[in-house]
Amino acid sequence: MHANNLRREFRMKNKLVSYSDAVSKIHDGATIMVGGFMNVGTPVDIIEEMLKTDVKNLTIICNDAGYPDTGVGKLINAGKVDTLIATHIGLNPVAGKLMGEEKLKVELVPQGTLAEQIRAGGFGLGGFLTQTGIGTMVQEGKDVITVDGVDYLLEKPLKADFALILGETVDKRGNTEYSKTTRNFNPLMATAADTVLVQAKNLVEIGELDPENVVTPHVFVDYIVGGDAS
Repeated sequence: MHANNLRREFRMKNKLVSYSDAVSKIHDGATIMVGGFMNVGTPVDIIEEMLKTDVKNLTIICNDAGYPDTGVGKLINAGKVDTLIATHIGLNPVAGKLMGEEKLKVELVPQGTLAEQIRAGGFGLGGFLTQTGIGTMVQEGKDVITVDGVDYLLEKPLKADFALILGETVDKRGNTEYSKTTRNFNPLMATAADTVLVQAKNLVEIGELDPENVVTPHVFVDYIVGGDAS
């Protein structure tokens, strides 16, 4: 593509939307990755907007079930989540209660395995081998592959319809920087979803970010909310 045409195409793609416009794209039954670790790095304002909608029967992929009064926990408490794929739910007693009552399907995954499943989905891998979970309930229903006399579980990749991520500083093209531990699952999830919504804490003009500090390039980001974007 000619350089002038390429610049013109970038100008046409305005990714800045309101919170209501962003969440209106999320449909019933969607699979959604949500960044964060105990709500650190979680785009809570996007979740707050989702609570105003009728969307339901969601599958949520995230590190944990959040707390009852914030983040993913509020989606669970509102009855919008059908299935949760996470590493633990101990911070949210409501999630445990719903799981016990069989009102919430919960798949618990070792934390490193979850991160690598998401990475595999984002990088187009067919899966990966790990010894984590061998001989435990994690092994149930999974293929065991022996390499050089050692048994490994074949863990398959995870992908999603949407990823909701939180960026510390985002430019208007979608290039994203993260702050310290808010980086956690966010960069991986940005690669593994069909549609990526980033909540910007700070929104800057194109060209203001140091390229060396950009963790998620703009090509992965579809919509931007927050900052002065909405």
